Amino acid sequence: MNTFTRLADNSKKDKTGMAKYRLAIVGDCATQHLATAITGYAYMLNLAIDIYDADYDQIYPQVINKDSEMYAFQPDAILLYMCTEKLYTLWCETIQDDRIVFAETINSQILDYRKHISKNSKASIIQFTFVLNDDFVFGNYACNHKESFIYQLRKLNMLLMEEASAGKNVFFVDLCTIQTQIGRNNMFDPKLYYIAKMPISLKALPLVAANIVSVIQALRGAIIKCVILDLDNTLWGGVIGDDGISGIEIGGLGNGYAFSDFQKWLKELKKRGILLAVCSKNEEPTAKEPFEKHDEMVLRLDDFSVFIANWEDKAANIHTIQQTLNIGMESIVFIDDNPFERDLVRSLIPEITVPDLPEDPAGYISYIQSLNLFETASFSDEDAGRTEQYRAEIQRVAMQQQYKSYDEYLQNLEMSTTVKQFDELHIPRIAQLTQRSNQFNLRTVRYTESEIESIANDDNHITLYFKLKDKLADYGLISIVILEKQPDKTLFINTWLMSCRVLKRGMEEFIINKIIETAGQHKYETIIGEYIETKKNAMVKDIYTRMGFSQTGENVYTANTSSFKPNKTFIAEQKEGQ
Repeated sequence: MNTFTRLADNSKKDKTGMAKYRLAIVGDCATQHLATAITGYAYMLNLAIDIYDADYDQIYPQVINKDSEMYAFQPDAILLYMCTEKLYTLWCETIQDDRIVFAETINSQILDYRKHISKNSKASIIQFTFVLNDDFVFGNYACNHKESFIYQLRKLNMLLMEEASAGKNVFFVDLCTIQTQIGRNNMFDPKLYYIAKMPISLKALPLVAANIVSVIQALRGAIIKCVILDLDNTLWGGVIGDDGISGIEIGGLGNGYAFSDFQKWLKELKKRGILLAVCSKNEEPTAKEPFEKHDEMVLRLDDFSVFIANWEDKAANIHTIQQTLNIGMESIVFIDDNPFERDLVRSLIPEITVPDLPEDPAGYISYIQSLNLFETASFSDEDAGRTEQYRAEIQRVAMQQQYKSYDEYLQNLEMSTTVKQFDELHIPRIAQLTQRSNQFNLRTVRYTESEIESIANDDNHITLYFKLKDKLADYGLISIVILEKQPDKTLFINTWLMSCRVLKRGMEEFIINKIIETAGQHKYETIIGEYIETKKNAMVKDIYTRMGFSQTGENVYTANTSSFKPNKTFIAEQKEGQ
């Protein structure tokens, strides 16, 4: 268990070689210990967070003044912390007639802060919800009375969340949920607050820091993409091979409702875009039988991207699943009731996340939820169809074996693409791709939705997004390009990234051809590309030279629009109206 003392020790350790992130913290309360906890928790995830911690109660001058120390720090994110305790002081000074619009007044002030931050910085905004601290002046009747503090506090949180859902650069850390988990007495230490103006107790700081770092990791693109599941005593009670389909616990039998609810929660993850896979020691027909025949099963076979049931060791099977889905091991969670299997996988695949499930299945959901493994900084409509896209990819790989040559196979796929400039409808998905794409990402620049919107409206940029479909599936938006206009009729490829789901089908070639074509249409003669190496993007190290560019510097590549020879591709562009 993490304690503040442990995190404080971590914060002092050498962070050489770790990934870097810059965070500014401004609050109307004391935040020094919070900054220490954040740094210490990030250290455990191999992340070095450099923090600018503003002086006490300096939100207004730091946010309003474009030349403030906070903006000079050039943070990647700004944590805005306005605490309930200070809010209550303001409440007590508010005249009765103004209390009915108290929430709207504070909301307006916070929106003004957000506007100044967005105007003066490219930083993401991280904000706490206000913890629900009732003053009990009205008792339970406060829920009926619009001029009670708790009524206005709840209303304020709702207004802030509604504004954030309409905006594109605000990410919440929900202190209300944390307080619900651990209780008000563990969240708040009155003595600490009155002595040091610290609203979060030392006991609660590690959990709050963990949630902040989870949001930062999501902003950096470090997210969970897949859950691999055992079956027996994990998705149902009992052993299907021994107990048979009528003897396993699911629904009304034994502990079955605990397993049913666990499956319902997993299905919600799937709807959010998390891939589900099965890794079970079983005969495959036996393992599939409950999904096909048991009326009370919530999950069905088509909810899984990959289904592996055999007697091989699970670590080897997980490698097969990982290679099939083409995602990193650090993006996978493995859930199994058996401690031996968990230890085996954890020891052989240290990058994977392996929760230690409680023995009682009634605790599965609450335990895994408490780990907050599935933090995200974005959601788009295309996420819901991700499982079907991966299933189609597996079908496509099998189909490839039927053809004499790879070119014949690609021609038979009947691929077509749509190419358009960035538009408002697709901004969430475009931002999401910049946050999630690691392997096929030439420069690995992350963008928030507000930054993408700004680039789309900037005359100094040319933007393109690409959709792809074939006869097996519609993959939706799978690649983006941001071209930056420079002097001397030159375009710089600021960003080029692509979903790994569509690699080696000629999409790379088509995109490069389109970049050259677009440059020529805009009267640009030279295209410059750059490769910035990361731990994960080695696959694109030589992409520019393979596509016909010449290397003109260290990791710098150039092409001339007039002499460039288009690459071969079997992808047809679908024009407007087709």
